[in-house]
Amino acid sequence: MNLNKTPLHVAIIMDGNGRWAKKRNLPRIFGHKAGMNAVEKIVPYAAKKGIKYLSLFAFSTENWLRPKEEVEGLMEILSEFIDKEFNKIMENNIKIVVSGRLEQIPEIPRTKLLNLMEKSEKNRGMVLNLALSYGGRSEIVDAVNKIIKSDIKEVQEDSFVKYLYNPEIPDVDLLIRTSGEMRISNFMLWRLAYAELYFTDVLWPDFNEEEFDKALNDYANRSRRFGMTDEQIERGDI
Repeated sequence: MNLNKTPLHVAIIMDGNGRWAKKRNLPRIFGHKAGMNAVEKIVPYAAKKGIKYLSLFAFSTENWLRPKEEVEGLMEILSEFIDKEFNKIMENNIKIVVSGRLEQIPEIPRTKLLNLMEKSEKNRGMVLNLALSYGGRSEIVDAVNKIIKSDIKEVQEDSFVKYLYNPEIPDVDLLIRTSGEMRISNFMLWRLAYAELYFTDVLWPDFNEEEFDKALNDYANRSRRFGMTDEQIERGDI
């Protein structure tokens, strides 16, 4: 468990792109493009702040139900992001991993993702975990199916984790959700068990370094007990 004032693992539900566009009488896709600009700011800033793992909820399993034009636009933005940020990711020593059912992603962005993952595999800086075609329940179901296929009869919590997507990624310390919504929306259900939750009314395209610092400062002022008392934490009974 992480008791440090700087979270080891930050996860973000990047919400509000559509509302950002609607406020400006623009098509939703413009909000998603603006949201990608926010990603380009926050990723290197998180690495600079000493975050070791950053998980971004980029596209959920439920998002496939959105209008075809919007889904296709999102996949195009994903491709453009990889092309545009490839060199920056390598220069900043960031390792890219993907959580989710990658086989459902269209061929062009999927091929680019696989190439980026391969090229950045040996990078030793921050790990950027992109949740794509991802659902928390789907992750648990996929883990159970892996266990069944392995002929394992019994698992414990620590062994179950080995079957999750990217099992080397630790539990989430801080979850940030933008746009004022106060729910976790099927995101990283297993790893959020003891996460600190931070909700802000700021729409994702407007989320910047200053807003990120607000979330980190709020986290630093919280007491994390993991089911124990303050006295036990102070004594180090962990």
